[in-house]
Amino acid sequence: MKILFIQTGGTIDKDYPQTTKGWAFEFGEPATRRILEKLKPSFDYEIITAFQKDSLEITDADRQDLAKLIKEKDFKKIIITHGTDTMIETARILAEQIKDKLIIITGAMLPERFSNSEAPINIGSAIATVNLLNQGVFISMHGIVKPHDEIQRDMNTGKFY
Repeated sequence: MKILFIQTGGTIDKDYPQTTKGWAFEFGEPATRRILEKLKPSFDYEIITAFQKDSLEITDADRQDLAKLIKEKDFKKIIITHGTDTMIETARILAEQIKDKLIIITGAMLPERFSNSEAPINIGSAIATVNLLNQGVFISMHGIVKPHDEIQRDMNTGKFY
């Protein structure tokens, strides 16, 4: 099995500013790369960047480009790191366009660089899911995995259920 990891941005991939006197986070290398280095996985993988945006800035054109990228890649199992605010919307659009692959979308409430981030757990859950399922679009967050059309989010707590 070979897994394609696609970075789109979101909190999971935010990093400390590289400039002086900066306070706003910047997007850096995919968090997945650091997580997989610690895991020392027994599967093959590739990591690519589609774009690096806060999910509130992702447009329908970005989602169409992402769908096109996934269709063009010769992978059946894909994990996308994405911002939490619009991951359900992205999942819906991907599910409408891609029927023959397994896509797991995940992210984090805190940047992976933070020691108390849940990013490694969410990535681990997504990896476990690609080992168990074959097709469809799912979201993996907060210890659960659900089909894109069944998952919901409590906007008061930010948690998915």
